[in-house]
Order: sequence, then structure tokens, then C-alpha cells
Amino acid sequence: MGKVTFVTTQARKKPALHTLTLYALVAGGVLGVAAQTLIPGGAKQPVFKWILDNVITNVGNLFLTLIFMIVVPLLFSALVLGVSEIGEATKVGRIGIRSLVMTVVLSSIAVVLALVSVNLVKPWNVVSPETRQVMFAEVNKDEAAKRGAVAKEPDQDPPLLGMVPRNPLLEATRALGGGILPLMVFALIFGIAMTMVNSGQAAPVKGFLEGLFAISLKVVEMAMKLAPIGVFCLVFRTGALFGVEAFLALGKYAALVLVVLAIHQFGVYSLVLQFVAKISPFVFFRQMKTVMLTAFATSSSNATLPTALKAAQEDLGLPRDISSFVLTIGATANQNGTALFEGITIVFLCQLFGIDLNLAQQVQIMGLAILAGVVADGWCSGRGLANDWLNH
Repeated sequence: MGKVTFVTTQARKKPALHTLTLYALVAGGVLGVAAQTLIPGGAKQPVFKWILDNVITNVGNLFLTLIFMIVVPLLFSALVLGVSEIGEATKVGRIGIRSLVMTVVLSSIAVVLALVSVNLVKPWNVVSPETRQVMFAEVNKDEAAKRGAVAKEPDQDPPLLGMVPRNPLLEATRALGGGILPLMVFALIFGIAMTMVNSGQAAPVKGFLEGLFAISLKVVEMAMKLAPIGVFCLVFRTGALFGVEAFLALGKYAALVLVVLAIHQFGVYSLVLQFVAKISPFVFFRQMKTVMLTAFATSSSNATLPTALKAAQEDLGLPRDISSFVLTIGATANQNGTALFEGITIVFLCQLFGIDLNLAQQVQIMGLAILAGVVADGWCSGRGLANDWLNH
């Protein structure tokens, strides 16, 4: 008898969440534009309009609401912890001060690149004035209930100069309606004060905030399980309402962000490596390729930190005490890409909705983006800063 062989096939792995989200994004865009094009009357057709308003919109907004509900505790804890780490850095002398100066300088360069590039490229120009009016009307309709609720509240304890809150709890309740900047200022002051008290007295508060930050991230992780469905509904709605113009603007915006990020990483950083660190950029990037791949794959500075520490000590030969300190602080504070992204995003959103920003306002954006990039996780500050500008 011939030998019988059994062929087993390994079960296919379930696609990663980010892969499913990408598929959902593409499918939502294609089907949304197709619906606008093929359905007579588009989004104004009664049945389709009902489905869009009562099913698609609500499912997409549920996904966003699950994320937005955790913004205030996440933002506050991230800012206070970030400032406390920076405060510790100033206590270690020359290395700490140099690290902070380089962080601020590089973040400033990143934001300058962002503002110059977005004003030159103008990614919002591909959207016609008519489509912009439709977008603006939809945004106003979506935000009307929230802004109306805020407007009905008595304007008690207005922040000094629009920034320093008299009642931080009140600003926390209306953070997503335009009060996020005063809340950020309060968190910064709180974090600075925490570095000035006895470490034993501050330890319980810091421990609580670290727990709050970790729990907030877990809530975001739970919400992100719905990302493919939420993204599909949000993108489908965008395509059905605004057509292909919206995606052309978003594509131009996304390409601009990626190009400027590449210029900053391989241009600005190469110059700093060559003339400040006195090391060849080619050698450095070759030795750091594993770190960069890890960062790209995980999208997390904290997840990349162990790989970065290993490469700094073994490949670059940096002293253990210096590399451990600088990289640990840098995982939170050195968010140049966050500052760059936020600078482009805020200007893009404002100009897309017809809000012209003068030089003084763009300089203010630059300062806020640098601050957010240094002391906060990028995702939790960018939407809030943009929301402040769109509301005011």
C-alpha cells in the first residue's frame, strides 16, 4: 500500500486591527462615493437620508464618543505626569537641561516646517466653496446640541486671558466645547507644583495619576475594538455627503504630513547628528533601523523604549546612565512628530472650514503645538487644540 500523507493547513491568522481598519476605511470611502453618485438625489433621497442620519451616523458617533469620553482624564494625567518628568529632568543638571533644550528646539523646527508647508501646499484648495458650505453646515448641525448646551450654561468664572481657569472643574466639564486650553494650563501648573513638593508627599498623587493614565489608555484600547465598524460608518457618511472632493483634500493633507515628517526625520535630524552629535547620519540610521521599525510597527514610544535602550547601549555605545535617562524622558517629552502633525492639522481644519488665521494666530498655534508635543501624548491633545480653534 502506498504511504498516506495528511496535509494540514495552518489556520489563517485573523487580520490585525489596523489592517481591518484600513480595509474599512477604503470600503467606506468607495461605497460612500458610489452611493452619492448612483443614488438619485444622493444624500437628499428620503430613505437613504434616514439611514444615513439614524443608522450610519449614530454608529460612527458611538465609536467617537467612546474615545472622547476619556479625553479629559487622559489629557490631565498625561500632562501632569509629563511635566513631573520634565521637572525631574531639571534636577539632574547639565544633561537634563541640554535634553530639554534640544527637545524644545527640535519641536519648534518641526512646527515651523508644518506651518510653512501647509501654507504653501494649501491642501484645502481642492474642495470647492459649495462643498465647503455643505461641510460647514454639517459640522454646525452635528455640534449644535453640544454648543447649545454649553451656551445655556452661565458664563461663570471665565478664564483669565482665556487661558488661566478660576474653576478647573468647570473647564473640565466643557473641555470638548472649547475649554480644553484652560484645563491644559491647570494641568501644567499642577504638574509644576507637584515637582516642588516633597517626593514622599507627591508619590500617592503621582501613583494615582499613573493608574488613571493606564486605565484611560485601556478604555481607548477597548473603544478601538470598534474601530473598523466606526471608521467604515464615518468614512461612508463623508463620501455620501461630500463626494470625492473630501477624500482628495484628505489625501493631499495626509501626503503632506508624511512628506514633512520625512523631511524632519531624515533632513533636520541628519543635520543635528552631523553637526551637533558629530556622528554620520548614515551610520546612526543603520544602527537604529530596528528601533525605527519597532516604532513604526507599534506606533508607541513606550513600546519602543526597551529596543531603543538596548540599541543605544549596545550599538551606539552610549553610557547606560545617560541613555536610560535621556531616552526615558524622551519617550514622553520628545514628540516632534506630534507637534508637526498638530501644526498642520489645526491650520488645515481651520482653512477647510473658511477660518482664516493671521500670523499672530499661527504663532499661537505654534506655541500650543510645541507645548502639546513636549508634555502630552499626541492623540489626546491634537483634537482638543483643533476643536478650540474651530469653536473660536
